[in-house]
Amino acid sequence: MRTVWRRTRSFSGPVQLLMVNQFAINLAFYMLMPYLAAHLAGTLGLAAWAVGLVLGVRNFSQQGMFLIGGTLADRFGYKAPIMAGCLLRTVGFGLLGGVDNLPALIAASAATGFAGALFNPAVRAYLAAESGERRVDAFATFNVHYQAGMLLGPLVGLALLAADFRLVCAVAAAVFAALTVLQWRALPARHGEPTEGREAGVLAQWRTVVGNRPFLLFAVAMIGSYVLTFQVYLALPLAAGRALGERGTWATSGLFVVSAAVAVAGQLRLTGWAKRRWEPAQALVRGLAVMGLAFVPLALVPPGAPAAVVVALVAAVVLLAAGSAVVYPFEMDTVVSLSGGRLVATHYGLYNTVSGLGITLGNLATGALWDFAVRNGALWPAWGALAATGLGCAAAVAALARGGRLTAREERQLVGV
Repeated sequence: MRTVWRRTRSFSGPVQLLMVNQFAINLAFYMLMPYLAAHLAGTLGLAAWAVGLVLGVRNFSQQGMFLIGGTLADRFGYKAPIMAGCLLRTVGFGLLGGVDNLPALIAASAATGFAGALFNPAVRAYLAAESGERRVDAFATFNVHYQAGMLLGPLVGLALLAADFRLVCAVAAAVFAALTVLQWRALPARHGEPTEGREAGVLAQWRTVVGNRPFLLFAVAMIGSYVLTFQVYLALPLAAGRALGERGTWATSGLFVVSAAVAVAGQLRLTGWAKRRWEPAQALVRGLAVMGLAFVPLALVPPGAPAAVVVALVAAVVLLAAGSAVVYPFEMDTVVSLSGGRLVATHYGLYNTVSGLGITLGNLATGALWDFAVRNGALWPAWGALAATGLGCAAAVAALARGGRLTAREERQLVGV
């Protein structure tokens, strides 16, 4: 932790504040969200379809609105969407603990989702602009704070849940309220480069981003990495439950802890190691390959061997987290490079929207493949498909790098074209 603290202090005040903000954002979010479904179904007695609707609205209002959030950040500056997102999540989390009818719950869920769509692209664009040439290191340190919030949030929420779910909501809302005030008082206003076209219309902004072919190809190539990362919530818990029965829930909790702990403990070391040995494109390709290979141990586990499944699950989570830790800072840096420093938040917004759509489609495909594998008594096709997804992503990014597509925009700027 001393290394993390020293690295954080080495950045400017605004970057430090953004990192602390992200830790608090994830702390508050994950102290509430893992327990929301149980509250809706248990305490409020909602039907399963209603619970799914409330949760689905939150996901859609975030993933589907990232482009809007990024567009607003590029037009009005980064500070305003960050503050608005924190304020909106304060309201949304407060409502989740205080209402019990479906329309109000849907409105609260939509508010919490749109809040994320507002501040996520703005935070990343601000971080990229403020950190300058240290973007990779900044995003690596940022991810440590991100993962630390994910690690501690559920534990804090579980402790508060012993009293009342409304207390969980109140504390989470209070955290976001404090963040709103903190942004207002301490975060300097920041815009992107003057060339980002704030005077142009929204459609012109979108045409610029959609017309950035290297960026779009990179976004599509990276979809599979998000599908693989999401398997901590889908395929891995299904495997734990199938192998361990009721104990699978505890095993799943343990997997979350292991995943976050690997990221927190290893992110800075892995980033430094990768920077010394590889070019950014090489780091992306090899990190993606490791993410795909994470599922190979599960494909090799013999049926009817719970202990072996547990070992394979831990190995998968460790490799998946390590590969993701290698990929993340170089991935975020590549988005900025491909944007050429223009409309950075809008690029991040569209990038997140593309990945969110990919996660939805990928999860549908993974679920269908899992059902097919279970019916046929062999899970290796599901694990093999996930491994192939990671290796396919690595091959796609390698092809883009060989074709010069990962640096095209920056090179055009350097030669004045």
